[in-house]
Amino acid sequence: MSTTIPKSTFDFFRKLEKNNNRDWFNENKPEFKAIEKEVKAVYSTIFENLNKHDEIDKLKIFRIYRDVRFSKNKLPYKTHFGGSFHRTKPRLRGGYYLHIQPNNESFIATGFWEPAKEDLQRIRKEFEMDDSEIRKILANKKFNSVWGNSFVGDEVKSAPRGFDKEHKAIDLIKKKQYIFTKKYTDKEVLDTNFLNEIDDAFKAIRPFFDYMSDVLTTDLNGVSMIEK
Repeated sequence: MSTTIPKSTFDFFRKLEKNNNRDWFNENKPEFKAIEKEVKAVYSTIFENLNKHDEIDKLKIFRIYRDVRFSKNKLPYKTHFGGSFHRTKPRLRGGYYLHIQPNNESFIATGFWEPAKEDLQRIRKEFEMDDSEIRKILANKKFNSVWGNSFVGDEVKSAPRGFDKEHKAIDLIKKKQYIFTKKYTDKEVLDTNFLNEIDDAFKAIRPFFDYMSDVLTTDLNGVSMIEK
């Protein structure tokens, strides 16, 4: 079990930022693989910690190689680590993400990045019908002291098709993503208490996840859609 991000992680990525090419990377690949092994162990520890208070069935750590086929940015390597933690479906919804990047660009994120079309419609219909419960969650002092009181992410300019742009919950309905993020400095990431800090933050998101899981596993009449 590994509980700290090695300082060499940031040192390596700063060098890679200045030498983002295959020759340099291949020459320094042994150093990267050693760092990657340590960082993967940290992600595994986070996975274990999450499973003490949630049900996570999958950890995915993203590769350092960038897909440049459809990107204007042709640099071949990412200069960060990213890993996601998937809650056990279909009963539980939502996910967690940890992004490790130098220059105070590290962050954690939770929520719904790319909800399926039917899930997005279900969420919007719920907010259209009754937005009181989600407002109560967002207004909770303990919750918004960690995550703030509003979502981040993409949204439509006015109103989705079929929804009234003057609806009192249009600020929620027009969202295409339902995400919360929390940034960390390099110093905070390297601190020995970092994993405890992010685990506490992940615990704080549970009222939102419990609510959204209930919404996404029932119809508008509250009838379960999960097959038994």
